[in-house]
Amino acid sequence: MLVVAAPAAATDDAPVEAGIVVKKIENLPEGFMRGVDVSSVLSLEESGVVFRDTGGAPADLFDVLADAGVTDVRVRVWNDPYDAEGNGYGGGDVDVDRAVEIGERATAAGLGVVVDFHYSDFWADPGKQTAPKAWTALGIDDKAAAVEQFTHAALQELVDAGVDVGMVQVGNETNNGVAGTTSWDDRAAIFSAGSAAVRDVLPDALVALHFTNPETAGRYADYAQQLDARGVDYDVFASSYYPFWHGTPANLTAVLGEVAADYGKKVMVAETSWASTLEDGDGHPNTVRAGQNDTGLAYPISVQGQATELRTVMQAVADVPDGMGIGAFYWEPAWLPVGPASQVEQNKLLWEEFGSGWASSYAGEYEDDAAQYYGGSSWDNQALFDFAGNPLESLQTFRYVLTGSTAPRAVYSIAPVDVTVRSGDAVSLPTTVSVTYNDETVEDVPVTWADVLDWVRGPGAYTVHGVTRDGDAVTASLTVSAELLPNGGFETNWGDGWTIDWTNAPVKEGAGNQHGGAMAVNFWSAGVYSFTGSRTVTGLAPGTYDVSMWVHGGDAPTGTVALVATTSNGTTSAPATLAGWLVWSHPTVTAQVGDDGALTVAFTGTDLAGGAWGWIDDVSVVAASDPVVLDTAALDTALAAARAVDPAGYTAESVAALDHAIAVAEFSAAGSTRTQEDVDAITTLLTDALAGLRLVSSMSATLVSSNVTTGENPRVAVRVTASRAPTGTITVDYGTGTKSVALHAARNGVITVALPHLAAGRHVVAVAYSGDRKVAAAAAAPVTLTVVKTPSTVKAALGRTVVPRSETTKVTVMVRAAGVAAPTGKVTVRVGGKTVVAVLTPADKGRAKVQLPVLPAGKYTVNVAYAGDGSVRAGTATPLTLRVR
Repeated sequence: MLVVAAPAAATDDAPVEAGIVVKKIENLPEGFMRGVDVSSVLSLEESGVVFRDTGGAPADLFDVLADAGVTDVRVRVWNDPYDAEGNGYGGGDVDVDRAVEIGERATAAGLGVVVDFHYSDFWADPGKQTAPKAWTALGIDDKAAAVEQFTHAALQELVDAGVDVGMVQVGNETNNGVAGTTSWDDRAAIFSAGSAAVRDVLPDALVALHFTNPETAGRYADYAQQLDARGVDYDVFASSYYPFWHGTPANLTAVLGEVAADYGKKVMVAETSWASTLEDGDGHPNTVRAGQNDTGLAYPISVQGQATELRTVMQAVADVPDGMGIGAFYWEPAWLPVGPASQVEQNKLLWEEFGSGWASSYAGEYEDDAAQYYGGSSWDNQALFDFAGNPLESLQTFRYVLTGSTAPRAVYSIAPVDVTVRSGDAVSLPTTVSVTYNDETVEDVPVTWADVLDWVRGPGAYTVHGVTRDGDAVTASLTVSAELLPNGGFETNWGDGWTIDWTNAPVKEGAGNQHGGAMAVNFWSAGVYSFTGSRTVTGLAPGTYDVSMWVHGGDAPTGTVALVATTSNGTTSAPATLAGWLVWSHPTVTAQVGDDGALTVAFTGTDLAGGAWGWIDDVSVVAASDPVVLDTAALDTALAAARAVDPAGYTAESVAALDHAIAVAEFSAAGSTRTQEDVDAITTLLTDALAGLRLVSSMSATLVSSNVTTGENPRVAVRVTASRAPTGTITVDYGTGTKSVALHAARNGVITVALPHLAAGRHVVAVAYSGDRKVAAAAAAPVTLTVVKTPSTVKAALGRTVVPRSETTKVTVMVRAAGVAAPTGKVTVRVGGKTVVAVLTPADKGRAKVQLPVLPAGKYTVNVAYAGDGSVRAGTATPLTLRVR
């Protein structure tokens, strides 16, 4: 997650260097409101949440927002968000007094304030507009008077406190009502009452009305017309815009622009947001999470995605012609966890005491959903701060839109891969994926997919994981369709392949009436009528097939609509029920296809009353199959054990084998024809991979002495390091031979290996560890051993030191060398100018007797020298004195 440090300053409005890319909004109107709603702040701070500045130091939230380029703060106001004992309902417990406190802090930070009256004691949105408890029994006139009085008093408190209120929102997401009223006349009375109070207390402030669901065609035009027809006095038409619900930015611009052009109203986005992660921060489920609001996304779930979404929404509002788009607000960018998800029980206590969750249990008396689902923040992963209170760089988007920002090139998003094949067809996945980078360039990047396609087992929705050449994770959605009826949804060429009654039951664009896709068959006639549509499928294997369709409609007191299946074995049919708009009926029949492989599917309407109407879609033919009960207990256990493995510390090869086994298990689970043999084989694959996990080991080898003599045994100190005591074999290769020793667990990986005597010279010593059942093999870096010849000690002794002239004597020579039992080589004796040579053999064990020659009378020096051999250095003995008489 990208946490921001202070970015480099821009020069002359040039883009700043940053960690995210934000394009400058060139047409941003003067005074455009770049706002946030942080209404939960007091409860969060009371719960111990600490906000930090870009340097990581604790800081006031409002100062951090102002430094990031935020211009305005929106604060919701509830009438009485407490029970009779004073326990808060949660969501910040924002009554008038707390709204004033928030407003004072925002004003002190130089921020403008937008006041958002809900006219309820708790959340007001399209699904609920519950009147405050105190107003429950009031008629519309009294309720409107209460609204004006409450609004007037609240605004006066804000003014008296010096809060800089620039806009007042009269109602929150009031699509279907406000303050417990639902009719347009009653709603207009409430709006007008609130507006009148604003005009009286804050004549320079803008009055805003707030709606949502801009994606619905004609909705906003109708709302604006209803307001205009009733003369409601307001300045700003405000919209919520959450991309995972509310359509495209282009449509947002269009529908807001229509209101601005036709009714002269300023327009804005009062709420938007995006997630930076799917991680949950506090143990309470998030609105955007894995499996919910996380597919088909317009932006990636990332900090860059947040920045791009926020900038895009601001651009969409700024694009409303004539400067009528005046601002955009990010909803609750600071609703952080009060504690980690691992401490959810402690978090619950804080949510209850301080109202820092979306709802406390006390709110259950007021709203039914709060009674059932009360808890923490469902928005923490959409905050513009990390869970520890540090601002994410996406918060700086409010400032970056003025200058733009640049960042090192990085992956922004990877296009989804969706592959659909019919059951039995060959499956192939693309070799590249389309990668969009933060500089808006797009490349096709090679991808490697998990080797799982051999485990396709019949129809199902499979997921294949892959990794790009650059190491980015990607997934492919593989749909193996059981569908045997081509164009059963009438999507291709207006029902191509069907015989259609184009008079009474034509193919049309569904416009919300279709079951799937975009097209459907629409039947209707002013008078009594019948219709039929049919299609024949050939080449089917003999057997049983399930045939079905989806139908909704109404106004048919007489006549029938039916599904009909005809084969060589006969005809079967099933009626549809026309119970109302989008009340779907799903008639299904079983057809027995014969040897000719033909099946004709028809939908019929017979003698329907004039005015009867309906839509038919998604006609289907699939092979019938009996459910198979598989015993997956062992597989489930093995898969759970495999998923629980922390790969850190294991070899890449053994982890890859485990990952492959997990991928096969997860992939194959989608198959509808998986057999018990498959289950057992995958179980074995998992258990073998678990057993094959090898701990990473490292190894070192050092010479006890890097220089030894030929008479010494070189010793190598070996250490094998792993997260468990290694066992196995240590093998030392010293060039002219090898030596292996067993490594026992008791040695904890440490052993010293003595080598045999080696010849003089340089020897490269390589040491390897064999590994064992749990620890991977390893090899140490080679070391070089220098072996020198062993010094010799030569001693000589005369048999007689005095001899007659006619006689001679012998010299006994002893050559000794440490560690060498039998030095070999020449022994040379020189005396009286004569030389006598003897050769030591291993059998001599270093001892030789040399016969001296007969010499004339005189005194002689006897010199003895040893020439050395391959292992022993040369040497000389102490000279001897010989007298001849």
